[in-house]
Amino acid sequence: MALLTTAPAGAPVSRSRAWRSLALACCLSLLAACTTMDAGPPPKLESNARWTVLPFINHTETPQAGLRAESIAENLLRAGGVSKLTRYPSSLNTETLFEPMDRKQRDAALEWARRENIRYALAGGVDEWRYKVGIDGEPAVGLTLQVIDVNSGDVLWASAAGGTGWSREALSALAQKLLRGQLAPVINAAR
Repeated sequence: MALLTTAPAGAPVSRSRAWRSLALACCLSLLAACTTMDAGPPPKLESNARWTVLPFINHTETPQAGLRAESIAENLLRAGGVSKLTRYPSSLNTETLFEPMDRKQRDAALEWARRENIRYALAGGVDEWRYKVGIDGEPAVGLTLQVIDVNSGDVLWASAAGGTGWSREALSALAQKLLRGQLAPVINAAR
């Protein structure tokens, strides 16, 4: 920013010129990193209820993208104050480098949650998880989330988001930003 508002020694910097430079910098930053998100209204949730994060389904060609997104989502819930969060048994997610997680495994995890008397489950899907090809190699992430009433199987809330980041930004950092934005109404409703 200092480069945009500096003037030769002794010359005053005009405020309008500084504001135009700031506006231009803001517009360029908006074009460089784009995000799209659609979400339902905040769900009505019981406070202090038991939660789990179901295995995320990986719809990408990136190995274990579902596990990565799931880990970030779980920790964002914990950091947001969802304290009664139970992890599903690792045997319910068999995603490997060559075999992505599928709906059958998620259904088995939902059945496990019913047996454990868990009230809410966060389900997710990863639709994009990669660095774009090219000189800059920007990260690109696409995620879907659902809050499920474990007893009835009803979807109480849903969200879809996608975004690209800066050329030097980590893929996980972009995913964390997207998930934080998606989960904000859920975390507020769960308190």
